[in-house]
Amino acid sequence: MDDDAPRTDERIADEYLTGERLPVGGVPEQGDDLGDAAVDEDEATPVAPDITYDEQLYPARPRRLRPRVNLRGGSLQRRFSDPRAANGENPAYIEWLVRQSMLKDADVLSRQLSGTPAMWRNPYARPDARRAVSTSDVWFTAYPISLITRDGESFLTALADPQLWSAFERIGINGVHTGPVKRAGGIRGWQETPSVDGHFDRIGTQIDPTFGDEETFQRMTDVAEEHGGSIIDDIVPGHTGKGADFRLAEMAFKDYPGIYHMVEIPPEEWYLLPTVPEHRDSVNLDPATESALAERGYIIGELQRVIFHQPGVKETNWSVTAPVVGVDGTTRRWVYLHYFKEGQPSVNWLDPTFAGMRLVIGDALHSLGDLGTSALRLDANGFLGVEKSAEGAPGWSEGHPLSHAANHVIAGMVRKVGGFTFQELNLTIEDIRDTGAVGADLSYDFINRPAYHHALATGDTEFLRLTLRTSLELGVEPVSLVHGMQNHDELTYELVHWATLHQDDLYTFHGEETRGGALAERIRADLTAALTGDAADYNLVFTTNGIACTTASLIAATQGHTTLDAVTDEHVPQIRDAHLLLAAFNAWQPGVFAMSGWDLLGSLTVPQETVADLIAEGDTRWIERGAHDLLGVAPDTERSASGMPRARSLYGPLPEQLESPDSFASRLGELLRVRTEYGIASARQVDVPEVAHRGMLVMVHELESTDETGEPVVQITVLNMTDTPLDGTIRSESLPHGATVVDATDHSELGTVDDLCSFPLRIDAYGSRFLVLRRNVEQGA
Repeated sequence: MDDDAPRTDERIADEYLTGERLPVGGVPEQGDDLGDAAVDEDEATPVAPDITYDEQLYPARPRRLRPRVNLRGGSLQRRFSDPRAANGENPAYIEWLVRQSMLKDADVLSRQLSGTPAMWRNPYARPDARRAVSTSDVWFTAYPISLITRDGESFLTALADPQLWSAFERIGINGVHTGPVKRAGGIRGWQETPSVDGHFDRIGTQIDPTFGDEETFQRMTDVAEEHGGSIIDDIVPGHTGKGADFRLAEMAFKDYPGIYHMVEIPPEEWYLLPTVPEHRDSVNLDPATESALAERGYIIGELQRVIFHQPGVKETNWSVTAPVVGVDGTTRRWVYLHYFKEGQPSVNWLDPTFAGMRLVIGDALHSLGDLGTSALRLDANGFLGVEKSAEGAPGWSEGHPLSHAANHVIAGMVRKVGGFTFQELNLTIEDIRDTGAVGADLSYDFINRPAYHHALATGDTEFLRLTLRTSLELGVEPVSLVHGMQNHDELTYELVHWATLHQDDLYTFHGEETRGGALAERIRADLTAALTGDAADYNLVFTTNGIACTTASLIAATQGHTTLDAVTDEHVPQIRDAHLLLAAFNAWQPGVFAMSGWDLLGSLTVPQETVADLIAEGDTRWIERGAHDLLGVAPDTERSASGMPRARSLYGPLPEQLESPDSFASRLGELLRVRTEYGIASARQVDVPEVAHRGMLVMVHELESTDETGEPVVQITVLNMTDTPLDGTIRSESLPHGATVVDATDHSELGTVDDLCSFPLRIDAYGSRFLVLRRNVEQGA
């Protein structure tokens, strides 16, 4: 066979059947346990849908389940097709899919750990933010497809480079979040299809060859440990891609339909369903079809919101498949739930087979056990439960108790094997609190992230002070949060807390009473006006979720640069100073501090025309994901290995920066040195007081260390969110009067706290001060 010929579906099938070439996912080693892969006739017989909703009774409680004997179908009438066919009638195709399915891998992985002493060595019932922070508290968040490497070097090889870890160690970074590196995308026929969401549509536990292999990943964890660091991986408990597991589910094979929120629609109702074009495998339902299917009791129907809503592309959270031939020869059409994109079918956490739970837990165990990671990010873990609400109301899909229960199971399992988890949960503060009470050890700081951007954009910290105080009042302490700068996602400005549950609550803002919903609209309007459009044509709105930008491009917009070309070398120092200010906000408070390669190099967004094909359907986030070269190993390379165009870097590669004491990286290292010296990562925030100038922010903390009086050391972070020096008074009831104010960066004494619990302070433009109070023992302070 001609090795240079295109690998069509037929050729891949022939190679698999003849053993000429290893198929995607591999073939079994000698003695490999095929387990559930064999298509057993009795087990493969699908159960006919015997439980229906009577339209006159729906949505009342359905009839009791029928006796078990009535659930059994008749004998299997299997028909066989061409052995190269990619459908449910070809046992070879089914076997090929099973061998690369995540559920199959999960079954193998769970058996390896079950019954071993390792499962009983660690406490697991309660989240422990301080234990997690003590493991790793300053993270580099990578994005695989955007890292420029040496010629022929994989992403994971680059992250295992001792030179990179030496640079990280000098700066103060002790953790790397790799981003998703396992196989993602989908399968159609015998072919893999590319990811539709930056590898967050996982289809396998294997490392994607684009990024490296398992051995390289393990070497990376070893190098990290040698430099006092650890590796953080991802799991995606809310959805998969349309890989082998989804294709097997479509063909009604064994437990696989139980992985997903998917419902078989009987042929007599297909007239309700839209036609799927030949080049597609599914289409999104419009609201009318969603409503019609809900009225007939097939699906829950409308949910609380449609994430990534886009007319003509995603109008509901439900899609319908094209007709699919099952393992029994029956042709079916399914309607399935997807909170995000059509290629990301949602996992069902409360199916009788518990197949979805098994799949996700197996993926987690693989990362922790086989790959050697210390922690896992739980992506989109707030959408694990869905339930029909009262007649006429949207389905209950956010803040659902099942999400809390599922997160408890995941996080408990991870803690049981010695790791910790953090969650990206952009819901209300109460949801973050309640989920964190039993689930993930840490939560991404969606509470204050849009607020500190708003403070810089407007020179006014009032909304930021409100978010900080509200978080404390509702029981979400900063130590439990991952305070991140830019990551691969947009600057989220949904402000879910104020726009949903608290939309009718009254808040004081700019001296006036305003409702939460109106406040959220005002903040969004401020951000959009200051950061996009005429203010900066290089930042773009991303659907209804936020703004696509980098930290550097956000700062450039706040400083009046309307185009990328308007940002010149003379502007870099001022952008750098504002960037360090935002780093100080995130790093000089309790919790984890996280930053990306775009932050370390001061990357701007890429011109829209360079990613025109990627943003054509509305996903503007690609402009902020420009390629970057951390070590300067490929200065002439214009694109990453994955094809992302190089972003303009304002600060230069890390080795060059670390040679200059005034560079961003060197000054960041000094900022992090102070953070580590005083142990603020595990401190307790006690006050966010009123300020003398609206551009000033003050946060008061009690450190875990004590002074000569035996009391906790009081630390104060003071920030100036404006481009003008400020003189003001710092005042808080938490400041012990008579204490000496010391600047921790140079140990200089700045004054004494007076009887009003205050002291004067001058702070430079975009300035940040890390102050500690030394009590006067003689005065009994």
